[in-house]
Parts: sequence; structure tokens; C-alpha cells
Amino acid sequence: MRFGVIGANTDLRGGIVFKYFPREEGVLAAICERDPAMVEKFRKTWPEFAQTPVYADYREMLKVPELEAVFIMVRDPYHEEMAVAALEAGKAVYLEKPMAITLEGCDRILEAAYRTGCKLFLGHNMRYLPVVLKMKELIDSGVIGEVQSVWCRHFISYGSCYFRHWCAEQKNCTGLLLQKGAHDIDVIHWLAGGYTERAVGMGRLSVYNRTTDRLAPGEAPDRAASWKEDCWPPDQLKGLSPELDVEDHSMLLMQLDNGVQASYEQCMYTPDSERNYTFIGTRGRLENVGDMESAEVHVWTKRGSRQEPDQRHVIPAMDGSHGGSDAAIIKAFFDFAGKGITPATSPLAARNAVAAGVAGHLSMRNGNMPQVIPPVPAEWIAYFENGQKKTDR
Repeated sequence: MRFGVIGANTDLRGGIVFKYFPREEGVLAAICERDPAMVEKFRKTWPEFAQTPVYADYREMLKVPELEAVFIMVRDPYHEEMAVAALEAGKAVYLEKPMAITLEGCDRILEAAYRTGCKLFLGHNMRYLPVVLKMKELIDSGVIGEVQSVWCRHFISYGSCYFRHWCAEQKNCTGLLLQKGAHDIDVIHWLAGGYTERAVGMGRLSVYNRTTDRLAPGEAPDRAASWKEDCWPPDQLKGLSPELDVEDHSMLLMQLDNGVQASYEQCMYTPDSERNYTFIGTRGRLENVGDMESAEVHVWTKRGSRQEPDQRHVIPAMDGSHGGSDAAIIKAFFDFAGKGITPATSPLAARNAVAAGVAGHLSMRNGNMPQVIPPVPAEWIAYFENGQKKTDR
């Protein structure tokens, strides 16, 4: 399969394509990158692709008839425009999460995929993360009975990175409950077996707005600074964006369409990092300890005070970034686009993760009023749940 990549930044999500795509199944036939410095870095980092044609305008790249598929690995505000254009150009599309930064944008992408019949794949790599897969396996086995409530706490020690660049402003990402939280909302939906139909949000910009030594307009941020040991305390950091208006902590309550109730809490200024999920059912509960490189899943099925878990599942470490999920999801796209193998990811689920995030932001910015999420047309649901194949009626 001949494919192209829009967004050749080897340090960001574009890099996982170049690193992990199966050489026996794909040929990198084009890249689109408008930054000459980034093109030069790409060629030095990946000399095997040094002769790959480069386009500064993605529209020109999409005109190449031999191109069968496109990876869209750029900033969130461009996802909608590029995905619709690629689908209408007849390409299979790998679209990095979040699907779009508005619910309307997501629905325009779904409509284009439904209308053109071109395959749409969403980059929710946590559906390929070993600890999430183990939790899903256990829940599906019935060991904790029917899931009734879900909690997720997301601690983010490197959260200042989102306040150093374009994510710091609502106009670019809507907010971090959407941009970052789309992963966790999608996992909650997937493992709980339903989608959010009503949401209430609460959040504030409470810490990073206290910083004073900001970047000058146009000044390039130090992206690595947020991972350094001296990136502390958060209210005294230097080099954040001159304009900040997204919340640095958020809370979301979700009523799912199958009766399950869930909560998601996100904090961007903690000293530690971990996603901690708790699923509580009619016969027990489970939670993860650790999420990426080192993780366990603990299960309780007997009554008593806080005690050692009745089951302890140690998740074997996997090679590769994000706990091995990046390599797995790139392979899954080739299996889907080239062989028709149904992936774990879902365009409908990606849309509904964005919908919950958007609803949460609308709620928190409007007096915490509940927000109802509109459904998608029934024919779209049938199409995407049938492996993106239209059924005869």
C-alpha cells in the first residue's frame, strides 16, 4: 500500500509512522511538510526515506493518484479539514486523535467517510495498550459482574508542556479535557460498553496563570523543559505561552446511555504521572496500578476492609513507545486498510469521546449546567458498526 504522511515532525506523532509501519506491507510514497527545517531533520533522521517526494501543500499531495492512504499527524485544528479532503480524494485515512476540536467537525468527517465509502481509522492508541486490554478482558469475562460505575484519575506531571505551545488557548484545541482527556473518555466508553449522553463539567485555570516569566509572542518554547527534574513548582515555571485560557484541572461527570455513571478527573500540575481507572460492577471491582511501561491490574471480589486484591495481574513490559501501543496501532491500520480486518478503534467512539469532552467544557464554562449530547444518524451507526460497509435494505 502506497501511503503519505501529513506532518513529518519526527519528534511528535508523525515519527511513529516512520518507525513502526510494516515495510513488507507499505511504501512511504509522499510526505507533506511546510517547514523546511523539519523536512531536513526528517531526511537526516530517516535516510532510507531521503528521496521521498515532499509537498508543502497537502492538497497537492492528495492529487497523487497512486497514493492509497494518508496519515494525518498534525495539530488538532487541522484534523477536520484535512480528513474530509483526504476522504473526498478517495484515500484511506489514519487520523490522529482527537478526531476534531468540535462535535460539528467530527460529524462532518463521519459524513464524508459514510458518503465516500473510504476507510477511516482513528489513532486512539490506548485501545492497544496492554493494561487496557487486560482490563477489558477481565470485565468481559464477568469477574466483576455488570459494570455500574467508573472512576478515572489522570495525574500529569508534564502538564506544563501543554501550556508552552498552541494547546494553551481554547481557539486551538477547545480545551485539555477534550485534547488530552479524549483518550480516557474513549477507554471509559469502551470498557463500560456505552457512550455519554449527558455530561456535567467543572474546571479552572488555577495554577499556570500565576506564572509571570512568559515567552514573548513568536518565541519558540523549550518543549523538553516539562520533562526535566527542575520543572517544579508549577506556579513558578518559566517559558509558558504568553496567552493561557484553557483549564489546568478539570472534572467530568458522565451519564452513559446504558445506565453506567462515570467520572473523569484530570490535573495538569501534579508531581507524578499515572492514569488510574476503577471499574465497579455488581460482583466486584478492578483497578490498574501503573499504565504504560509498568502496570498491574488488581481485582477484588470478596467483601472486607481494604485488603490485598483477590487477583493480581502483572502486565508484561512491551517494547516501543506508549507501552507498545504505537507499534500495534500502526500495524492495525495496515491490517484494516489493506486487508479489511476490523480494528479495535472506532470512528463512532472517537466522535463520542470528543462529544463528551466538548460537553464538559461547555458545562464548566456555563455555570456547570448539564449538557445533552446529540446522537448521530442511525444509518451512520449501522455503517460504522458493520466495519464501514453499507448494508442492503
